[in-house]
Amino acid sequence: MRRRSLLTGTAAIAGAAALTGAAGCSRVPTGNALARLRTQGTVRLGIAGEVPFGYIDEQGEFTGEAPELAKIIFGRLGIGNVQPVATDFASLIPGLNSQQFDVVSAGMYINPERCEQVIFSDPEYQMLDAFIVPKGNPKNLRNYADVVRAKARLATGTGYAEIDYAAEAGYPEKDLVILQDQVAGLNAVESGRVDAFAGTALTTRLVVEKSRRAEVTEPFRPIVDGREQIDGGGFAFRPVDTGLRDAFNREIHRMKKSGELLRVLRPFGFTENEMTTMTAKELCS
Repeated sequence: MRRRSLLTGTAAIAGAAALTGAAGCSRVPTGNALARLRTQGTVRLGIAGEVPFGYIDEQGEFTGEAPELAKIIFGRLGIGNVQPVATDFASLIPGLNSQQFDVVSAGMYINPERCEQVIFSDPEYQMLDAFIVPKGNPKNLRNYADVVRAKARLATGTGYAEIDYAAEAGYPEKDLVILQDQVAGLNAVESGRVDAFAGTALTTRLVVEKSRRAEVTEPFRPIVDGREQIDGGGFAFRPVDTGLRDAFNREIHRMKKSGELLRVLRPFGFTENEMTTMTAKELCS
């Protein structure tokens, strides 16, 4: 499963079916989830240790755009305590459906495959792609088609959706340099090992802030099945917990309307460009 966006191919479809089957066999609590969590006083949040979405900082504190948003919204819903449950990204949906936690709070991209397994809040952000390139962008790389035409050496992160986006543009997946994360990507560009590193516009923008030898390109929309792709991330809930999801949505819509959402997300590098009016229904279709 790609960390943020697409599930592709037969293996991914089989995996999704397996997860759905596993969820069907588990004993998922029924009834009013919001009332239950209010009584418990605690909501367990599944996070995946990914900056800036949800992670444990250097002081050992639980933070990130999604957890900070969760603290505010669940507090307003009468649930005073949020408890992080860290896992790897691929285990978030199985962990949710097997009751290891109550909500996925990891800024997870919303796509049709995932919507078959869980229900989503409306997205709190939208995201485009960008490249880390050497200063001056000598190969003039603005999108994946440019990378293919220039026969540039392209890198991206382990499990990143950008693997699929590059392949969709015709870049041979076997030629991709797969690195741990955007920090490793910056190092590879600065050392001349690769011509570009592909990531989200946000993470690439943050990582090059102090670099003297690299810059980030303008954000762009990848092309998927002939259409421009724009991703959106939101909270995931068990399919039976529609009331909890709906209550969460009402609060996030209030925050969007008042501008509070941007104020909460801005310390994590989000800007007005990452704010969105898209809905989960649109992204699930």
